[in-house]
Amino acid sequence: MSEENLFYTLALLRIEGVGDIMAKKLLTHFETAENILKAKSQHLASIDGVGTVLLKNFKDKTIFDKAKNELDFIQKNNIAVSGFQDSSYPDRLKHCIDGPVLLFSSGNIDLKNRKIISIVGTRQITSYGTEFCRKLIEDLAPLDPIIVSGFAYGVDIVAHQFAMDLDLQTIGVVAHGLNQIYPKPHKKYVAKMEQNGGFMTEFWSTSNPDKENFVRRNRIVAGMSEATIVIESADKGGSLITANMANDYNRDVFAVPGRTTDKYSQGCNNLIKTQKAIILTCTADLIYNLNWDIAQESKAVQKQLFVTLDDDEQKVYDYLLKTGKEQMDIIALHCDFPIYRISGLLLNMELKGVIRPLPGKMFEAV
Repeated sequence: MSEENLFYTLALLRIEGVGDIMAKKLLTHFETAENILKAKSQHLASIDGVGTVLLKNFKDKTIFDKAKNELDFIQKNNIAVSGFQDSSYPDRLKHCIDGPVLLFSSGNIDLKNRKIISIVGTRQITSYGTEFCRKLIEDLAPLDPIIVSGFAYGVDIVAHQFAMDLDLQTIGVVAHGLNQIYPKPHKKYVAKMEQNGGFMTEFWSTSNPDKENFVRRNRIVAGMSEATIVIESADKGGSLITANMANDYNRDVFAVPGRTTDKYSQGCNNLIKTQKAIILTCTADLIYNLNWDIAQESKAVQKQLFVTLDDDEQKVYDYLLKTGKEQMDIIALHCDFPIYRISGLLLNMELKGVIRPLPGKMFEAV
C-alpha cells in the first residue's frame, strides 16, 4: 500500500460511523479511499447505508490531522500495514465480512503457505492445561504451524512461550496500539516473539486496552486461523466468545475436555456437549480432523538411523511389518488398543518416521 493510499484510508476510518463493513462497501464502489473522500455528496448518498448523518460526518476535516499523526507513528516505528486487499493480509481473514480494513504489525511475520491455529483459554491456567498445551505444540512442531493467541495471562502466554521454545512462529493479536504492551509484565517476551513472529492489531497508537477492544480483537484471532483450540475455560469468558466467532466463520473449533467438577473445564465441556467444538484428547485428533498429512510436509521428520519405540509402539510397528498396510480401526482391533489410544500412537510413530499414512486412514511401516 502506497503512503498516499494509506493516508487516505486512515482518514476514511476516522470518519464517525464508518466501520469496517461500510468502509469495504465504499472501497468496493469507489476503488480508493481518496476517491471516496473527494466524491460528491449525491454519489455517496447512492450507497446503501449512507444517510444524512453519515454524509454530514464526511465534512469533518479533522480526520486528515488524525491520519497524518498516525502515519507519522507508523513510519517512525517501522510498523507494517496490510490492507484487506493486500497479499500480506491473512487469507482466511479476507473472507470475514467484519474483518479489519487495516492491520498493523511488528516483528517478522510470514503468513504464506503456513498452517495457522489459534490457542485460547482461561487466564487461570492449571497444571493440566499447561501440560496439554506443551504436548500439543511439541507434537505439532514438525508441521511448523503458526501459533496465534492474544498475549494475555494464562493459556495465551503459555502457548506463545512453548511456541518460542520450539522455534515456531507465534503471533500475539493485541487489543491496543503497538505503542504499548499489555499486560506490562509480558514486555520481557516481546523481543523474542518479534524474532520469529510478532504482534498484530487493528488498533491505532491512540487506543488503550479497553474492555470492548478485547472482543473486537477476538474476531481476528478466530478469523485468521484454520482452527481455534480452547485449552481450558470457565463457563463464561473471552475464549468462548472466540470459539463462537470461529464457528460463525465456519472454522473448526476444538476443546480439551476435563472433569465435570473442574471450574476451568466447564466451558470446554459445554462446547463439546452442545456440539460447538470437536473433542480434543490428543494431537492426532487435530491432525486427522484438519486432514493434515505429515508425510507431505516439507519439515516432516525423516526416519532416523536409530529410533526408540516404547512397547505399545513396537507392537503396532511389528503388526504393520507383518501386514504391510492396514486401516487404523483394524490396527486398533488386532493390537487390542482403543481408538483414542491408537490415534496417539500412530501420530507419535509418524513423527518418528517409522510409519506413514495412506489414503483412507491406512498406514504402513516405513
